[in-house]
Amino acid sequence: MIRLLLFLLSLTVSSTSDARQVRSYQEKAEFVRHNPCPSTGKVKVRYGCKGYVIDHIDPLAYGGEDKAYNMQWQTKEEAKLKDKWERKNCH
Repeated sequence: MIRLLLFLLSLTVSSTSDARQVRSYQEKAEFVRHNPCPSTGKVKVRYGCKGYVIDHIDPLAYGGEDKAYNMQWQTKEEAKLKDKWERKNCH
């Protein structure tokens, strides 16, 4: 059922650069299985990881892949700074 919903959602996402990209739940789950939440040590983060977000090392806007090997835990503060830099420099 979830796969069907994700597929249907992907059909509705615009292809413009302003649209948010549909991210792979499977890749995110794979990343977390091998990299537990830094604040709790849990390998299932259904409701998030307190104080952290999953970040793409090579930004998607620069052609980085939405793959587990391109993900890292990042504090929310670090993520805000990196996102600001990416918005400014990734055209």
